Amino acid sequence: MLDVRRMQVLRAVVTSGSITAAATNLGYTPSAVSQQVAALEKQAGIPLLERVGRGVRPTEAGQLLSEHAAVIGRQVAEAETALTDLRARRTGLLSIRYFATAGATLVAPALARLHQEHPGIRVDLRMTDPQDPLPEVTEGRADLAVVVRPRGRLHDGIHFAHLLDDPYRAILPTGHRLAAKRVLDLADLAGEPWVRGDGPGPCLDAVIEGCAAAGFSPDFVVESEDYATAQGFVAAGLGVGLIPAMGLTNRHPGVVVRKVRRPEPLRVIHAAVRESSLGRPALRALLVALGDVPMRSRHRTSGLGAEARTGPA
Repeated sequence: MLDVRRMQVLRAVVTSGSITAAATNLGYTPSAVSQQVAALEKQAGIPLLERVGRGVRPTEAGQLLSEHAAVIGRQVAEAETALTDLRARRTGLLSIRYFATAGATLVAPALARLHQEHPGIRVDLRMTDPQDPLPEVTEGRADLAVVVRPRGRLHDGIHFAHLLDDPYRAILPTGHRLAAKRVLDLADLAGEPWVRGDGPGPCLDAVIEGCAAAGFSPDFVVESEDYATAQGFVAAGLGVGLIPAMGLTNRHPGVVVRKVRRPEPLRVIHAAVRESSLGRPALRALLVALGDVPMRSRHRTSGLGAEARTGPA
């Protein structure tokens, strides 16, 4: 049987690149680290490290065990946090990941409520890049992620809590020939040059799939990976685009926003958590807070103000 403590020593060597550096980080002597690795190699029956200049690098077997050691370390940390939550109910650490446009509209008000109800909870909150935070949960680096759930993909051991459907809106330059229409058929944009507001991933997939359902493929002439920049290109007359309602928090004065139909593309937004973590009180409280964010807060910047209801100014 492999010794878990020796696997953690190996992990320290692999991540630091040398036995000496690992010894410093662990507070051991270099000889003690070497002995631990040698004992683990004996247990494994295969070399785990090889010399490279003044340092070392893992063999294929060493990399494998190092990765498993990282998973074990995260699981132990998760278990310790869960025990803390169980004992104190209102203490512990939650690691949360989100994509940019979910921050202000969903995550911020939910965390404000969580802090009121559980003031002892510490939060590790990070925005991910690229926009899909789901691997942070599936690979054990986060407790919860706000995600755009890809269609047709199953993830064993992951619970998805539906939060909202975020509809896409057409973004046109002021004075565009279609700006007089209050609602656009998506096919109306078929012959237009397009500005892309999303990088590859489920958000861009929703745009491409919606256009395909309307019978065309968008002709992207400008590529951008954030909605503010995309709006700037549209305002300059370089093309049209689709941006989700939550992405229109800061609307460019040089664009008009219109509903689209036939079809209306949607981003389906969920909170993703590991099923094994659902028993944690603080995590359950955060899921409830995310689900209870008022609809007016979610959509107050949907881009459908007076201009969209009455036509262009």
